[in-house]
Amino acid sequence: MADDLVEEVRRAFRKEPRLGPGFRLDHIAAEADGVLSLKGEVASLAHKKLALLRAAAVAGSTGIADGLRVAAPPASDREIRARLREMFAADPDFADIDVREDVAPGVLKTDYRPVSGAGGEARGRIDIEVENGVVTLNGAAPSLVRKRLAGALVWRVAGVRDVINGLVVQPNEEDSPDQIEEAVRVVLERNRALDAAQIKVGVRRRTVRLTGLVHAQGARQAAEDDAWAVFGVNDVINDIEVRA
Repeated sequence: MADDLVEEVRRAFRKEPRLGPGFRLDHIAAEADGVLSLKGEVASLAHKKLALLRAAAVAGSTGIADGLRVAAPPASDREIRARLREMFAADPDFADIDVREDVAPGVLKTDYRPVSGAGGEARGRIDIEVENGVVTLNGAAPSLVRKRLAGALVWRVAGVRDVINGLVVQPNEEDSPDQIEEAVRVVLERNRALDAAQIKVGVRRRTVRLTGLVHAQGARQAAEDDAWAVFGVNDVINDIEVRA
């Protein structure tokens, strides 16, 4: 049964045209309870999320152990940590949030040192860990939009291969397609390569549809990449037109 499930997953990957005929993973395995283990390096965040989406939809799949990493320019964890420190310290959207980084990377329990923040007036806290290009965010964000913005901006940092966004939202907010739509709009507005006013965002369940008009293929792809980077987005349909 496990072998049959693995073959069904491979078949689902072949049927997804956006993954392409050359899509391969280093490791696909299935446990007796239907939990799938996926490992390997993929070309983009879109490929990672599409692979997870297609695998989860296969009959008999009960869960996924995600070991997929996105190909990125070579960078040490030290370099990534420095870029994250600079980004959060300079970003006014996080001026009211205490940002900290781990002191001893790779250990089970670690202490944190301040990177930036508002001290006693802080409305939240972000704890950053970096290991082998994987960035983990823990702590508390004051809204779902801020949680999603933090994760999406981390995805833009050179060298990052995966983002685990474990931020909780305090006070708690109910998630919805409207919440995802707002976050995608905010992330697009933060991209200097885009005229976000020319891009429309629609969300159904966890699928984002982008429409509108841009003047270069690079801008069209940048908008799609930003949408994929938003926490909770499972699929992106890019219907943006390009007119020179």
